[in-house]
Amino acid sequence: MINVALLSRWHVHADDYARNARDNENLSIQLVWDEDPARGKKWAEELGVPFEADLEKVLSNADIDAVIISTPTSLHKEVMIAAANHKKHIFSEKVLAFSVEDCEEIYQAVEANGVQLMLSLPRLTESYYLYAQEALNSGKLGKLTTIRCRFAHNGAVPNEGATSGWLPERFFSKEEAGGGALIDLGAHPIYLTNRLAGNAVAVQARLQQTNGHGVDDNAVVLVEYESGALGIIETSFVSNGSPFQLELYGTEGTVLYEDGKLRATGKHFEGWENPEAPKALPMPMVQWTEAILNGTTPSITKDDAIRLTAVNEAAARSQEEGKRIELN
Repeated sequence: MINVALLSRWHVHADDYARNARDNENLSIQLVWDEDPARGKKWAEELGVPFEADLEKVLSNADIDAVIISTPTSLHKEVMIAAANHKKHIFSEKVLAFSVEDCEEIYQAVEANGVQLMLSLPRLTESYYLYAQEALNSGKLGKLTTIRCRFAHNGAVPNEGATSGWLPERFFSKEEAGGGALIDLGAHPIYLTNRLAGNAVAVQARLQQTNGHGVDDNAVVLVEYESGALGIIETSFVSNGSPFQLELYGTEGTVLYEDGKLRATGKHFEGWENPEAPKALPMPMVQWTEAILNGTTPSITKDDAIRLTAVNEAAARSQEEGKRIELN
């Protein structure tokens, strides 16, 4: 059994992670800490576990094996390095950190202390991604030329009679979140496109502030890859009814995925086909648990985490400087 402490209910997925931990027979929630003590105490009461206001006491507790982090992104580096130095395994909401430099410092602590760090990038476990990767690797698409991926919702669209949408106001704090739609929801199109297209070499972005929150609520990023492929990444907090879309275009074929429907066509297909996708991989928390207990190698990697931050960091610079940014 892996005894875990939940660190913060800041992120909207914190309750999902608590539920996932409770549903996992190898995990046991023992403690709650939160940078907002009132929020943390309420959560601990709901879960029926103790609240501890002192993070150092949580991390130095010998009975705690691992932590699930849903703090503001601005606290990730500090909390993760402290957790690693106390030999605690780490599961965290994306993104890992605001800069590649900070990501590398986190991994230095993780690797020095021999703990498992898992970043929640769940769409890398989905069957449609696995099929797209298989189609690329097998040559069914020929040379990849373009990927478009869109993930959007209406979280910043004001509800009737209200001034805000269903996303909490803290999601629009540049200090805490590091940005808006792109750094949060846009993470999914970024890490999927990165994994499918390879190494990014340049980024040009437009981060739009539709509702004047001070951070982007609608964004489009054009990514150039070393392979010559172009990635078109779209995300939004102000889009009602927008389906999740993943599109791959190559010299010999096309794969389209939208709202649960997978289609493929091209030189190696009989017109438009509805191919059978591979079985999905275990979700990130399950992979993390197996890595801790059995030493297995997760499919979600350090490279995925760092390259996600690299594109986000370059996109922010592109917006600020109004130009194309080359990645080192």
